[in-house]
Amino acid sequence: MADAYRREWGRVLAATVRVTRDLDLAEECTQDAYARAVQAWERDGIPDRPGAWLTTVARNRATDLLRRETVLRRTLPLLVVDEVEAGPGESEPPAVPDDRLRLIFTCCHPALAHEAQVALTLRLLCGLSTAEVARAFLVPEPTMAARITRAKKKIAAARIPYRVPAAEELPPRVGAVLEVVHLVFTTGHTAPAGARLARHDLADSAIRLARMLHDLLPGDGDVTGLLALLLLTDARRETRTAADGRLVPLEEQDRTRWDRRRIAEGTALLTEALSGRPPARYAVQAAIAAVHAEAPTWQDTDWTEICGLYEVLRRLWPNPVVELNRAVAVGMRDGPEAGLAALEPLLGEPALATYGYLSAARADFLRRLRRWDEALVAYEEAVTLTANDVERAFLGARLAEVRARRG
Repeated sequence: MADAYRREWGRVLAATVRVTRDLDLAEECTQDAYARAVQAWERDGIPDRPGAWLTTVARNRATDLLRRETVLRRTLPLLVVDEVEAGPGESEPPAVPDDRLRLIFTCCHPALAHEAQVALTLRLLCGLSTAEVARAFLVPEPTMAARITRAKKKIAAARIPYRVPAAEELPPRVGAVLEVVHLVFTTGHTAPAGARLARHDLADSAIRLARMLHDLLPGDGDVTGLLALLLLTDARRETRTAADGRLVPLEEQDRTRWDRRRIAEGTALLTEALSGRPPARYAVQAAIAAVHAEAPTWQDTDWTEICGLYEVLRRLWPNPVVELNRAVAVGMRDGPEAGLAALEPLLGEPALATYGYLSAARADFLRRLRRWDEALVAYEEAVTLTANDVERAFLGARLAEVRARRG
C-alpha cells in the first residue's frame, strides 16, 4: 500500500481530475480509493496493476458523487477540461501524453503566484503532506496550508484549463514547471522525513517529466540543463546508502558503482545546454554535478572550479541554500576555518533558522578542527532539526563520536 501511494498517487489524482474538474473533489476521491484498497486488497489480494485499480475506483467514486450533486455543481466554477471522445470499443478516452503533465501546467498557470504554483503541484502531484511542502519552502505549516487553499480556489474561479498549453503558450509557463520538476526530484533524492533516505519513485517521476519537457522543447537551454542535472545527480543513487541502510557520505562512496550511462547522457546534455549564452541556472547546477561525476576520487575533486561555478550560480539564482552550498565548497577548498567564516553570515538568515543542513555543515567543520564543545552543540542542533531517519542516524553517530572525543 505504501509503495502504491508513493508510485501511483500523482497518476491516479491527475486522471481523476479529468472526471471531476475539481481539485478538492479529485483529492477526496483518490483518498477514498486508497482507503477502499486497504480492505479490498487484504480480502482479495493485491491486483496485478494497482495503479489501474486505484484509478478505476477513484473515477467511479467521482462519477457517483457528480451524479448526486449535478444541480449543485452547475453553480460552482470548475476546471475547463478538453473533451476527448472515446474511440470505437473504448470505455476510456485515448491516453494523453501524461495526465501528470496536464496537472503540472494547470498548477503552474501564470494567474497563480509563483510560490503557490510550486507548492500546489508538490501537494497534488506528489501527495506530499502540507508539512512536508512547508519544509521544502522553509515556511510554517499554517502559512503553506493557506497558500495551497487559496491556489485551489483561484484555479476554479479563474477557469484555468486542465491541459498542456499550445506551443505559443509554453514559454511563460516553463520556468515554474521546471522548478516543480526540480523540487519533485530533490524531494525524492532526499526525503524530507521518513525511514528511507530517498523516494526513488519521485526521482524517477521527475526524470520522466523532464524527458517529456525536453521532447516538447528540445532547444530550450533551461529544460536541457535541468534534465542534465537530474541525470548527473541520480547517477550516484546506488551508492548513497550501505547494504544496512546507513547513509554513505559523498567522500566515502564507491565511484566505480556510479551509473556511467547516466553520467555520459547528462554530460552530453550539459554540453548542449552550455552552448547558449548566458548559461541558465540549471546548466550551472548540472556543471557542478558534472565536476563531482568526473572526479575519479574525492581527493581529486576540483573544488576551485566548483567554487567558481557557485559564484556564477549565486548571481543567476540568489538563494540562501546556494550560499550555504557555496560556503561548504569554500571550506573544502580552503580549509574548515574558511568554511566556518563563509557560514557565519548565514547564521542570522531567517529562511535557514530551522534548516538542519546549516547546523550539520558547521558541525562537520568544527569536528575537523577538533573543537569538540562547539561541534557537540552543532550536531545536537542538526539532529533536532532533521526529520529523515537515515540522516538523523548518521548525525547521531557523528554526535556520539564527538562526545567520545570530548570526553
